[in-house]
Amino acid sequence: MLQASLKKNDLKVKQLIWIFSLVVFSAVVLLSNYKLNVQLGFDVHIFAGVNALINSTISVLLIAALTAVKSKQYLTHKRLMIVALVLSIIFLIFYIAHHLLAGEAKFGDANHDGIVSSEELASVGSIRIVYLIILLSHIFLAAVILPFILFTAYRGLTADYLLHKKLARYTWPLWLYVSVTGPIIYWMICPYYR
Repeated sequence: MLQASLKKNDLKVKQLIWIFSLVVFSAVVLLSNYKLNVQLGFDVHIFAGVNALINSTISVLLIAALTAVKSKQYLTHKRLMIVALVLSIIFLIFYIAHHLLAGEAKFGDANHDGIVSSEELASVGSIRIVYLIILLSHIFLAAVILPFILFTAYRGLTADYLLHKKLARYTWPLWLYVSVTGPIIYWMICPYYR
């Protein structure tokens, strides 16, 4: 096992994790209701494409990190997870930028008028229900996973490996689900971007 990278300071860290998680959640919710009308000279949906790539990379990193820890390659595990955390921060920045600059796209809105007509609904059929199930589960888990990721990382960095492992049993599969469904959602919604 590795030595602790951080000193334990549970009370202060707990407060910081909850404050940070609440600020991030609030920023995403509040900023998703706004659209900036600016012309940047490039397709702003590039942010969504980059995010799909980032999420795919995070998925690979999570699987590689699990493989590393099961092989007792703890330093490799730690490095992979830190890269996954850094990429998640970059993802968040691009996610907010995309929603601020592109606005909302609706699945099935083939003519990009902001309304999914009965003809458009008929043309996408039941795949819209599949999309909505994936989207809603992704949004819900993405909204609640952040503090669990941070607490799990904190426990690992303070060498509290029993609690780290206990938390990771739940955090890891949920984080993997969010990181895998992100690119799936992108692939399904991108034909409806304006």
